Amino acid sequence: MYDICPHCTNFLESFFTNSFTPQLKQLMQKYSQVRAMLAITKASLRAIFRSPSAVVFSFVFPFIFILVFGFIGDGGGVPVYKVAIDKNCDTANALFDSIKTSKRIKIVRFASDKELRSSLLKGKIAGVIKITRPADAASAYQYTISSTSASDDKWPQVLPILNGISDEINNVKFANRPAYVKADPVQPVKREVVREYKTIDFILPGQLGFSLLSSGVFGVAFMFFNLRNTLVLKRFFATPISRTHIILGEGLSRVIFQMVTAIVIILAGYYIFGFTLVNGFRTLMEMLLLSFIGLVIFMGFGFIVSGLAKNDSTIPPFANLITLPQFLLGGTFFSIEAFPKWLQPISKAMPLTHLNTAMRAVAFEGQNLWEVRTEIGILLIWGIAVYIVAIKVFKWE
Repeated sequence: MYDICPHCTNFLESFFTNSFTPQLKQLMQKYSQVRAMLAITKASLRAIFRSPSAVVFSFVFPFIFILVFGFIGDGGGVPVYKVAIDKNCDTANALFDSIKTSKRIKIVRFASDKELRSSLLKGKIAGVIKITRPADAASAYQYTISSTSASDDKWPQVLPILNGISDEINNVKFANRPAYVKADPVQPVKREVVREYKTIDFILPGQLGFSLLSSGVFGVAFMFFNLRNTLVLKRFFATPISRTHIILGEGLSRVIFQMVTAIVIILAGYYIFGFTLVNGFRTLMEMLLLSFIGLVIFMGFGFIVSGLAKNDSTIPPFANLITLPQFLLGGTFFSIEAFPKWLQPISKAMPLTHLNTAMRAVAFEGQNLWEVRTEIGILLIWGIAVYIVAIKVFKWE
């Protein structure tokens, strides 16, 4: 330790005491730390609100989540069960009129018997109701429910509702008379045991589709932006390779990687979670072909984003504007039938919706690629439109 001499101590005290003028001392006393802090806060808030990415991620996307999940199930707390009406059902009776106005039962109609059968196999509806006209005036109307084991979580709730409606009709509208309507005394429910439609059968194709979408958009956007920004593309131009082959080479690496990922996802779902591959290896190959088509289209979105982005910080906002709406509305986690009617046309216009629909039809229903040609055709139309835009906005330098 060093000792400071008394003379030095006196000198330092005198210097710091006399060096500051009265005006400077007064200014230092008036300086407010709180006011300075608030000024910094104000400037920082301005910067945040002027940042598009901050506004989008903090306000827009959470609001979209709230809207989408708030609309599911129409926001009601009472479950509503969907039923179809048999084509031979008698509709000129009080029971049918009461079913139409019931808040617990919703009648859905299908364009064909094939669509109805598909919904029964998947457990999308509780069953098919048939009301039979009595043979004579003294007899009662009889009703039955035709359902499948895939709807075992629905039809047991619908039958008591129908019984309650029929009791109300008999005891209120037709009191002091013979029973107007009753359940079929022999077989009120005709239940068919079918292949189980598991949750994984719906979720896995959606997750695979979203994986392809994210990889195609984010992966390609960042890859080509970085190649251009680091002047790697410019160095490529010094070699004999053509620009077309540069694109194909980079794109092929993305395709190979994502196809391997798709195989892993499908096989893991099959062996670990019991994902349904109706026709085995053929179904696997058809799903991979659909994955390839979807990936190539989604890569086109990535080219557009890489061309529009001014710097790497603008890539996520642009990419999320493409991916997040499709993630929410493309049938990734739940059927688009859960959305209100005005939102469903928007969902059906998205390419991810058609990819997911085709995947599920091939995997569970056993349809071939020709039977999902409508979905493939819409995807190809999207692909043509996307690459027309990509060619116009893509930048090499």
